[in-house]
Amino acid sequence: MSSAAFAIGVFSNWISIGQFLLNIQFKSCYLYSCGKKKLFYIVHYCVTDMASRKKVLLKVIILGDSGVGKTSLMNQYVNKKFSNQYKATIGADFLTKEIMVDDRLVTMQIWDTAGQERFQSLGVSFYRGADCAVLVYDVTSPNTFKSLDGWRDEFLIQACPRDPESFPFVVIGNKIDLENRAISTKRGQGWCQSKNNIPYFETSAKEAINVEQAFQCVAKNALAQETEVELYNDFPDQIKLTNEQRPRSDSCAC
Repeated sequence: MSSAAFAIGVFSNWISIGQFLLNIQFKSCYLYSCGKKKLFYIVHYCVTDMASRKKVLLKVIILGDSGVGKTSLMNQYVNKKFSNQYKATIGADFLTKEIMVDDRLVTMQIWDTAGQERFQSLGVSFYRGADCAVLVYDVTSPNTFKSLDGWRDEFLIQACPRDPESFPFVVIGNKIDLENRAISTKRGQGWCQSKNNIPYFETSAKEAINVEQAFQCVAKNALAQETEVELYNDFPDQIKLTNEQRPRSDSCAC
């Protein structure tokens, strides 16, 4: 159900006002010019309509050693396909997928990173802005499990999240379809519990086991991490009013 509210603020030109109005569903708008080329606006808008039109892009980064199945997991989730012929990822690549999360349409931008040591430091600009990081290891390879600490630390150093302790990670133990398992479920869960209870999933990209469930968890955690920046943050002079209030005609300070 929509609720109404008022907003008042300042723009420097008419073009800015037009761009602002395109992003909300408003019921009425009153514009005033008060000298010094400042344009004051009062907008009566629908809060829920504004929120529903806000597009959400979630950046997810998959990290782990080469050969653990990062590319296979991403392609199985996005394209429902598996291949044994994937070449080693050079640098980084990404796929996108639109999904519904808690009744919200979001676009997941999933980045598949190279696991080779020479690509381990991909740069601050790559890691920054991530909403969730997925740490992948191969349950048949103890060394890939031991590398999880390094990948987690590397991400936190490069991404520099505001609250490292609460930043959402998801751990995936892949290739459970293989028989020569080396890392037990208990050991994987224990590592996650020691890192502030990181969500843990065991998957098979080849057999499509638990892949959908793992990425649903990724999406929910990424959406929770995504900071909802208010639509009007570009306008620092804004004052929000309730629908019971009315702006005074003599309130313009020029």
